[in-house]
Amino acid sequence: MDILYLLIPLSLLLVFVIAVIFWWSLKSGQFEDLDGPGHSVVMDDDRPPEDAKPKISAAD
Repeated sequence: MDILYLLIPLSLLLVFVIAVIFWWSLKSGQFEDLDGPGHSVVMDDDRPPEDAKPKISAAD
């Protein structure tokens, strides 16, 4: 029975800490764009950018 005097406050403290972390994640925008990362993987453009292509000059 004496262990309940320790476990109940510890469990309440754990619930409070989890609630604070969840509230912080909501306020910091962690759950704003849930679909964006999934779409960015599917819509990945494998072509190199135009700036990376070698330039061919008329002198060659």
